[in-house]
Amino acid sequence: MELILAAAIGVLGGCGIWLMLRPRTFQVIMGISLMSYAVNLFIFAMGRLSVDQLPILRPGRINEVAEYADPLPQALVLTAIVIGFAMTALFLVVLLASRGLSGTDHVDGREGE
Repeated sequence: MELILAAAIGVLGGCGIWLMLRPRTFQVIMGISLMSYAVNLFIFAMGRLSVDQLPILRPGRINEVAEYADPLPQALVLTAIVIGFAMTALFLVVLLASRGLSGTDHVDGREGE
């Protein structure tokens, strides 16, 4: 499972970097989105992959650290998903405005020679 998750993070990160280096604005936006997905998976994986574990410590019980899942990475990823969605929506609005003003979606405003 860890190998699959590491491969998924690597593929998402690599595709995100490749798309961010493309000359079109929409491709750059999709690259940023893929990079944010890769970072979210990385943060989620740092909280340990645990199945059937308690999400938090229960009062009155003596628990060991290995008996519960860390809720902080889950909360960080949930917050990052919401912020990433808002960021993507804002970038798409800026893309449409830029395309309307310049007539092209090229990053530097000019088509390649």
